[in-house]
Amino acid sequence: MPELPDIALYLHALEARVVGRPLERVRLASPFLVRTVDPPLTSLHGAVVRRLRRIGKRIVFEFDGPRFLVLHLMIAGRLRWKAAGAALTGRMSLAAFDFSDGTLILTEAGSKKRASLHVVAGEQALDDHDPGGLEVLGASKEAFATRLAGERRTLKRALTDPRVFSGIGNAYSDEILHAARLSPLQLTTNLSDEELDRLLRAVQDVLTFWIERLQHEVGDGFPDKVTAFREEMAVHGRFGKPCPRCGGPVQHIVYANNECNYCPTCQTEGRLLADRSLSRLLGKDWPRTLEELEELKKR
Repeated sequence: MPELPDIALYLHALEARVVGRPLERVRLASPFLVRTVDPPLTSLHGAVVRRLRRIGKRIVFEFDGPRFLVLHLMIAGRLRWKAAGAALTGRMSLAAFDFSDGTLILTEAGSKKRASLHVVAGEQALDDHDPGGLEVLGASKEAFATRLAGERRTLKRALTDPRVFSGIGNAYSDEILHAARLSPLQLTTNLSDEELDRLLRAVQDVLTFWIERLQHEVGDGFPDKVTAFREEMAVHGRFGKPCPRCGGPVQHIVYANNECNYCPTCQTEGRLLADRSLSRLLGKDWPRTLEELEELKKR
């Protein structure tokens, strides 16, 4: 799922292309994409995009009124900038947003179409689409600590909860916790003041670094490779590869449709975190350290 740096990248690329320009029309390949009926989507045809916003992981186009077009890409939704009037081709294409200088194409991979488009009128209606997460880049230590202390849960779960923090998902939470040298399973209520400082600094540094890096890489172009897996990442998607800090092998916990990546040496004092399904299968044979894991592989 595109996260804060990715959404910021889309907004950066769209700013020069659509703000101040009329949305000529929206062409739909899938009517199920639009989740609202009033105001109708057609009411925005010919309306000028006044500004762009981000709400969590949502992209918001603002028009006079004010009226808003709220786009949530979910896991597999992506945006493409094509020549004006570009056709909707292939099963992945869901919608085309036509402007005079080009067409914004919304695509979604996979059979489960979860991306959504809402048209709402007024700031109050727009607020209904805000999960309420704290905007972390400008957050104070006090505000950050208050959000963490709101409920006893793991750091991984707290960082990725959109009601707690805005825009952080599976990929960047892995990078943040590695940078902070904290276990993904450490509880929010067990942080020392020094660990809290490290975590807040890591959140802001990691997200800022990737926002700037991605925008530098794309330049004046339009991003066509928005992905959760980047070779330059420290741990996310790098299971079995060396940690850039200590050289030890990156490990992961697999759960549901996600995985949590971490370095045992840097984050868990050398302990392997128990993967629920495998630890249940192996029982007492579950390796506790990297050394025990290597011994298990030799059997």
